[in-house]
This record gives sequence, structure tokens and C-alpha cells, in this order.
Amino acid sequence: MVDQNGRHVAVTRLRRPVPLYKLAAVSTSAPRRLARRPSSPPPTVPSARPLADEARSDTVSRVYQELRGLIVWGHLPPGARIAERAVAERLGLSRTPVRSALHRLQQEGFVSSVGRGQDQRLIVAPLTQEDGRELFLIVGHLEGLAAHTAALLPDDRRKTIVARLRALNRELAAESKRRDFTRIFDLDQAFHRAYVEDVVGPRLLALHRSIKPQIERYTRLYISALVDTLPTSVKEHDVIIRAIAAGDAETAQHSVETNWRNAAERLAKVIEKLGERGSWHAWEPTPARKASRR
Repeated sequence: MVDQNGRHVAVTRLRRPVPLYKLAAVSTSAPRRLARRPSSPPPTVPSARPLADEARSDTVSRVYQELRGLIVWGHLPPGARIAERAVAERLGLSRTPVRSALHRLQQEGFVSSVGRGQDQRLIVAPLTQEDGRELFLIVGHLEGLAAHTAALLPDDRRKTIVARLRALNRELAAESKRRDFTRIFDLDQAFHRAYVEDVVGPRLLALHRSIKPQIERYTRLYISALVDTLPTSVKEHDVIIRAIAAGDAETAQHSVETNWRNAAERLAKVIEKLGERGSWHAWEPTPARKASRR
């Protein structure tokens, strides 16, 4: 292009404006994103609480079984004080499972609480006439129900139980002359288990297993005196065997209850003669006696 002076001038070409219809065709929406693959949920981590609860339950059960065994076998004698801290230190455990185990033992009657306030303490439950009689009668009722059930079993099962009972009672009669106290105790326990185990339902069996060990404390401690009455007990066992063999449920139940009721009376006489064990630990001086000490 030539200007007014006749010089050539370079002209910059302007860009043609975009028509309105083309602007209208341009999308104003946000750019489209690629679809994401749905993320998988994070892996589920098992809670540690159930495992911890299970481990704690096992620890409590172990402490309970160990302490109960010591009490039943007389290694922790009647009236002996049980210090929670001492037990925990000896077992290498915290006091929490020991406290739970002692609470369970107290509920079942193996441990008693004596004293008041700051003087309150736990002791191994004493062996007394009243407690022994109550335990023997309770077990008599439980085993009476078991004998009733055993007498109503089918013939083949009932015959197996009767054969077992007869064999055990024969051995028991023979041992009464040898006076092997441990053997006598084991045979008597086996005799009564023969018409209870694998016969009764789980609820009755659980009750029996929780209470029967408390009777073991009495029989183990006083067996040297009770063995003199063993021939009478053997005769009472024979009545039980005949009733179960005949399928006479009512007589079987009555015979077992009679056996335990008589055993309770025999035990009471022995305790009266030899004395109660551990009951003096529960003795609390009267206010007058306390004042006289000052």
C-alpha cells in the first residue's frame, strides 16, 4: 500500500471477527472428566476387643480353676486368708482377673467375706455342721433327679449304668477293709458320677459340677472318720442300684436322697466330735470384749 508521500507501507491484516453463530456453538460447560473406577473399600481390620475379652476370660478361668483346686484339696485350708494382691503377684497377673475369679469363688461358696469396713477380708469358707448338711441335701436332690432320669433310660443304656454301679460298689466294699482313704474317695465319687454324667441335661449337670466340689472339701478332710460308716453307705448304694435296674424311677430318686440325707447326719456327728474347721476366723469380738482390751 502507498501513503500520501508515495512510500510503500506494510499493512497488518486484521483477523476477521468470529461470527456470533459460531460463538454460540462453543460449549461453555466445564471440561469433561474421565470416569473414575470405583475405589474398593479399605480392608476390614478385626477389632482387638473380642480377642482381648477372650484372653481375659481365659485368664479369669485359669485363676478360678487353680484357686478352687487348692481349696478343694485343702492346700488352702478352711479359714485361710486370701489376699488379692498376694495371689496376683504369685501368679504374675494383674489384680483384675484375680478379683473376678475370687468374686466367682465367693458366689459359689468356696470363699467368704468376713469383717466390716477396712477390716473386711476374704477367707477360705469354713467347714461347719450347718453348711455341710445344706450341701449334702442339695446334692442329694440333684442326684436324686439324675437317678430318676437314669431309671427311665432304654434298657441297653440302663444295663450299662447298672453294671458300672455294681462293679464300683463291690470295689468300695473291698476297700473299706483296706482303709485306703484316697481310693475310697475316688470310688465313691465314681459311683455317684456313673448315674449323673451322660445322663442328665446340661443345666442340671452344670449345677451339679458347681456344687459337688464343695462336698469334696468335707469328705477329704473328714474321710478318716467317715470310713467307719462305709459299710452302711455300701448297703444304701445297693438299694439305689436295684431301683435303677428295675426301672423304678421314684424309688431310685428316693433312695439317692436317703443316701445323702443319711450321709449328712453321719457327717454332722463326725464334725461334732472332731470340730469345725476355719470357723474361728469369722469370729468377731463383741463391742464389750473390744472395750475390755483397751
